[in-house]
Amino acid sequence: MSNLPRESTRRLKVGHVEIGGGAPIAVQSMTTTDTRNVEATVAQIHRLQHAGCDIVRVAVPDLEAAAAVAEIKKRISLPVVADVHFDYRLAVAAAEAGADKLRINPGNIGSRDKVEAVAKVAKERGLPIRVGANAGSIDKSRYSEPSADALVESALEQVRILESVGFEDIVISLKAFDVPTAIEAYRRASKLTCYPLHLGITESGLPWEGAVRSAVGIGVLLEEGIGDTIRVSLTGDPVNEVTAGIEILASLGLREKAFTLICCPTCGRCGIDVESTAREVKQRLEANPPSVPLKVAVMGCSVNGPGEARMADVGIAGGTGFGVLFVKGAIVRKVSEDRIIDELMKEIEAIGGD
Repeated sequence: MSNLPRESTRRLKVGHVEIGGGAPIAVQSMTTTDTRNVEATVAQIHRLQHAGCDIVRVAVPDLEAAAAVAEIKKRISLPVVADVHFDYRLAVAAAEAGADKLRINPGNIGSRDKVEAVAKVAKERGLPIRVGANAGSIDKSRYSEPSADALVESALEQVRILESVGFEDIVISLKAFDVPTAIEAYRRASKLTCYPLHLGITESGLPWEGAVRSAVGIGVLLEEGIGDTIRVSLTGDPVNEVTAGIEILASLGLREKAFTLICCPTCGRCGIDVESTAREVKQRLEANPPSVPLKVAVMGCSVNGPGEARMADVGIAGGTGFGVLFVKGAIVRKVSEDRIIDELMKEIEAIGGD
């Protein structure tokens, strides 16, 4: 695992998941279903959990959605964050229904007594509250644009509201579409507070572009030791958010995966269709994961493949009508092209199968 430095933050619990204080970085996502539709929401949460999600957030736009949290909680095991805006009663109702964490903006919840009501129920139930800032929540009369300073000050104002009513189990987010702005905001916040930081690039886009933008922003911060939870915000199926988040963590050595697939970019020497071969290998490994984490390589030619992928535990490289199977860069044997994937899977099973 990684030896990256980690900023020291307070440790909190979201349900059974610990965050901050050096705990493993949690991957979050948010359902895209109508929370009032319990069946659809539970089904999506199960898919998110299967993908590796640690914490899930649901929208709570009304009291019916808040009440649905109770039924949802009965049928899942992931901690649930209730996302509430404007009406403090929704936050109170969601907490009473069993939410494990609240996401609010104290500035739009209302008067001090309403913030106190939310803080009171959260403290009684041991629930953290996440506050934060994005381009839409900064005070436009004070800031002409969502600069790093504007994001940090807006978030800290929300923190101070909660602190003023005696609540300190706080998580902070500082999301911006502009990656450098988000990075700088989180850097500044990490020096000004010890509360756990939830990392993300807001409105990052469709899966391909959004994953790249998020990987740059979140990856830079994690490499600097900043961040306790992450969400890769993507348009579309939220399972993609989880997959991307886990890949970011794994790339930095912050989370182990059952397998890591290594593939060459291909060139004119390729003896096999690397892309289709790699896709089939991935599908088989997802269906039957190795019991120990493995690096598995699919390389296009036997001339350079084994040497270039010597960091892999096991791999295959193509030839003309044949392929080679290699372990730790050393060729083990030649195999016929039509048997190359089957032979690879046999070797994987021998190394890290059940």
